[in-house]
Amino acid sequence: MTSLASFADCVDLATSSLGGVALACSDDFFASMDRLLDPAEAVFDPDAFTDRGKLMDGWESRRKRTEGNDWLILRLGVPGTVRGFDVDTSHFLGNQPPFCTLDGCVAPADATAEQLQSAPWTEILPQVPLQPGTHNLFAAAVVARWTHLRLNILPDGGVARLRVFGLPSPAVDPTAVLDVAALSNGGRAVAASDMFFGDMNNLLLPERAPNMGGGWETRRRRDTGHDWVVVRLAGRATLASITADTHHFKGNFPHRISLEGLDDAAAGPYRIERRDWTPIVAPTLGAADHAHTWSDLLAAGPFTHVRMCVYPCGGVSRLRILGTLEAPRTLAGVLNELPEDEAHATLLRCCGSSAWATRVLDARPFADDTAARLGADEAWWAVSDDDQREAFAHHPRIGEDPERLRAKFASTSAWAGNEQAGVAAASEETLVALQQANVEYEARFGHVFLICATGLTADQMLGALRRRLPHDPAREHLVAAGEQAKITRLRLDKLV
Repeated sequence: MTSLASFADCVDLATSSLGGVALACSDDFFASMDRLLDPAEAVFDPDAFTDRGKLMDGWESRRKRTEGNDWLILRLGVPGTVRGFDVDTSHFLGNQPPFCTLDGCVAPADATAEQLQSAPWTEILPQVPLQPGTHNLFAAAVVARWTHLRLNILPDGGVARLRVFGLPSPAVDPTAVLDVAALSNGGRAVAASDMFFGDMNNLLLPERAPNMGGGWETRRRRDTGHDWVVVRLAGRATLASITADTHHFKGNFPHRISLEGLDDAAAGPYRIERRDWTPIVAPTLGAADHAHTWSDLLAAGPFTHVRMCVYPCGGVSRLRILGTLEAPRTLAGVLNELPEDEAHATLLRCCGSSAWATRVLDARPFADDTAARLGADEAWWAVSDDDQREAFAHHPRIGEDPERLRAKFASTSAWAGNEQAGVAAASEETLVALQQANVEYEARFGHVFLICATGLTADQMLGALRRRLPHDPAREHLVAAGEQAKITRLRLDKLV
């Protein structure tokens, strides 16, 4: 069941406050398409009518009397990886669409509605039913980066709001000085102590806030602590200046403000208890309705996260962090730039076949990450069965004692251990069954049981092992080779 908690680390990529815009629709006779992306909750005015009928806060088409369905095309406020949707039918109780679908495409920001009509659209949410007067939450069936979406309502009706949950992924110039915290550049707020009066991601919106409700504000703190917000920057960045703007906050601005940085791309959103935050701006007296700017920073980084602390509480309208991003590491860059011996050893950490590693190196240089991944796949399926068995031999037996395996498979054991994390919580009964089934499997096929174990529990691995035991050796070799290919792709991604 999909809930808002599923998208807790996401932002609304489509909201008009971030620049999202409805570009075209088949019909908006009763209510304008422009309201669909309004950041405010939909409201209902029982006395609001026009010469066309009841005025609703949302997008509503007339009753369709012909074949087909109504649709609306929108440009996201910032391109990003879309994870889910809220198709909000609030106040539409007998006039909501019975069903909807959603499509995505990648197109230039200035693409016209006519050009988008003929664009190559991909269905990212198959037909789903819509309930009246509620928030209809759905996970995307295809999780990918998009710039434009098309909402199809089947066949007609009204939708109050469309929220598109995802992670910003814009194209930015890594050599330019830019706001590395801005949502439009790929930054996002990932945790806050409190957001009672205003959401943390309001801090990172474009333009100055139109009013006090457009910023981040905490409730009144009555204890001895202080409030804070953590921002994940658009990338690893060296900072030049920071501005904390208390625009509109006149009786509720923070008494003091400080900022700290963290350099850890793998840090989770709630790692605020860490002791290795580096001071960037010492606690400074706050002022009402004022843009506090610091250019003489205590430390410039590089940092991946910035934490702003407000003492003891209060509101900040916008947070601007100017800096320069490091060029992101790419798989193609890593494989192209490493010396041959080092590159060969690095590839063997991903797949234990020496012949495969040699073939990948022979295919250098790679034009981009897609070419690198394709080259690795092609090299795997070009090596001999014996070469593939060499790779199989570098995998520990699932569920076996990790200390024994660490010494034997020093080059790959750390990753293999993480990939088999689902075994850690297994019952003693399941572990014994896994070990016994592995012995039977190896006696039949001559190599360890191989499965891409990431995300699988021990019981799921055991079930897969038992299903594969009846295979003939030739078929099982192909299955195991396919699992190795999946594992190799995951490990190649870990290189960056």
